Amino acid sequence: MSDEALPLRLLPPSLEGLPGYAAALAAGWSPDTSGDVSARQLAEIRCDPAAFLAELTRQDGMFTQASGRQVPRLPGFVFWLDDGDFCGAINLRYVAGSDAVPDYVSGHIGYAVVPWKRRRGYATRALGLILPVASGVGLQRLEITCDYDNAPSRRVIEKN
Repeated sequence: MSDEALPLRLLPPSLEGLPGYAAALAAGWSPDTSGDVSARQLAEIRCDPAAFLAELTRQDGMFTQASGRQVPRLPGFVFWLDDGDFCGAINLRYVAGSDAVPDYVSGHIGYAVVPWKRRRGYATRALGLILPVASGVGLQRLEITCDYDNAPSRRVIEKN
C-alpha cells in the first residue's frame, strides 16, 4: 500500500480521542522524542482531562520542555494521527512572519508514531498531510530534524 493510500487522518486533540492517547501513554509511548513525558501526561489527564487538552493546544505563555526548561510557547498546531485508532501525534510550530525557529526548538515539525504502528508509512503520510498547514501559515522553508542515527526518520523527511 502506498503512503498516499493509508487511511490516515490528522485530528485535533479532543476529549473523544483522549482515551486512545492515554492508552498509548500507558503502553509506553511518549509524544516527546527528546524525553519521556508519558507519566506526567497520564497524571495530568487523570487529574483534569479538559485542562490537559487546553494546555496541549494553548498558543501563548510558557512551555515546560521534557528537560524541565521553561521556554516561550510558539504558535502552532497539534494533531493526533488516526486510522480508526490512535496512531501518534504530529505538531507544527512557527514564528509568525519568519521561517526561522528559536534555538530551543528542534525544528518546525515534530512527530511520534506509536511503536505498534511504526514502519507502515504513518509518519511519512502524516508529514505529507501537515505540509499544506505549514504553507497556510506562510512558511516557505521548513526545518525538520532528526537524530543522526535515526535512519527511519531521515527517510520520512526525505520522502516529503
